[in-house]
Amino acid sequence: MKAHTKETQATMTPQKSLQFLKEGNLRFQNNLKANRNLLEQVNDTSEGQFPFATILSCIDSRVSAELVFDQGLGDIFSVRIAGNFINEDILGSMEFACKLAGTKLIVVLGHTSCGAVKGACDDAKMGNLTGMLSKIKPAVEGVTEPKDANLRNSKNLEFVDNVAKVNVSLAIENIRKQSPILKEMEDKNEIDIVGAMYDINTGAVDFFE
Repeated sequence: MKAHTKETQATMTPQKSLQFLKEGNLRFQNNLKANRNLLEQVNDTSEGQFPFATILSCIDSRVSAELVFDQGLGDIFSVRIAGNFINEDILGSMEFACKLAGTKLIVVLGHTSCGAVKGACDDAKMGNLTGMLSKIKPAVEGVTEPKDANLRNSKNLEFVDNVAKVNVSLAIENIRKQSPILKEMEDKNEIDIVGAMYDINTGAVDFFE
């Protein structure tokens, strides 16, 4: 499989880009990696890059977007931060990726058993982590069940995963609210903005549709 060129990127649509990621994740689940020469891709991308998607994911070592979607060099922009939330710098990176570099799809990728989400559920406090986890608190508050405070913590994995899903949805809302550039591109069908959850037990990505 060759690295994307300006010509192949131009043929991509938001829908086609999403399909590429779905197909890549199926290959990953079945351990059927696409045949690609990474050193050849190093040479092919040395004078430019033409990715088709931008993926915001967690720093979790088990959730590498390039691996779980079976993508090579020059295929995707990968933005990573614990808890996959939105801030000004990440929005700027996404605006560059879509408006200037031509990607057709933004994916906010959460995952099961997320440590950052667990920390927010437990109201963990430690140095700079305290401020970071506060960005995930709205998702904790957005999950209304269970009401029993004893069940609203990291020991309840169902609660944790529900918070992670809400956190993805809130991130998408924040992209649309805080970036007029990306909102306009989505309204014009130049890009799609979608959410997804990665299951650390199966390797499967479930897209919100």
